[in-house]
Amino acid sequence: MEEIIKLEHVNMQFNLSREKVDSVKEYFIKFVKKDLKYDQFMALKDVSFSVNKGDRVGVLGLNGAGKSTLMKVIAGVFKPTEGTVYKNGVIAPMIELGAGFDKQYTGAENIFLYGAVLGHSRKFMEEKFDEIVEFSELKEFIDVPLKNYSSGMRARLGFSIATVVKPDILILDEVLSVGDAKFRKKSEKKLVDMMDTGVTVLFVSHNLDQVKRICNKAMILEKGSLVAYGDIEEVSNKYKEMIE
Repeated sequence: MEEIIKLEHVNMQFNLSREKVDSVKEYFIKFVKKDLKYDQFMALKDVSFSVNKGDRVGVLGLNGAGKSTLMKVIAGVFKPTEGTVYKNGVIAPMIELGAGFDKQYTGAENIFLYGAVLGHSRKFMEEKFDEIVEFSELKEFIDVPLKNYSSGMRARLGFSIATVVKPDILILDEVLSVGDAKFRKKSEKKLVDMMDTGVTVLFVSHNLDQVKRICNKAMILEKGSLVAYGDIEEVSNKYKEMIE
């Protein structure tokens, strides 16, 4: 089997400032004098695994386990403190849907803006514009500024833009909990259709039934460490024991 993602001994450390600094000037003075005090927080600890092409991997763990940090490291949002991340192919990260939006711009303007954030050309976005609007069901609101959208409407637009590509690797972080029940069902069907083309998937969800429906493998993260990885049935049973 062809490995499409491989992590070797990945650590991700964050420095959390312990004190309140009221201004940039004060921060700079403390920085120069080396007076800034930090708490070091290890979000990921020595994580190693590989994913084969076409695998659909559920990422399980309680809040604070490091799931979102792991997805951001794989997507390239964060550079790991230590270790290596190997990826082969085009990644469509659906991590914080609409993180590249500007609330002052209209839905239509944000389609091109978010498209650019995801690395697509204006020409490509023009070709896909009608498809995005139709899937999002926001036709009558597309020329309205985003500041007047509900969070569900923004997520629908973000999802519709992010899924317009044909990626090799799809990273989904809690995105199927957006919008109303009808849109959730529709978005899940779209993702399953994408998966049927052989896309490799990393899927973060708190919904174990959903993970079992979509994935063939799963992993469990606990306090930044990888504690289980393998067949979906085996790992989901272990996760059930952890949360019961």
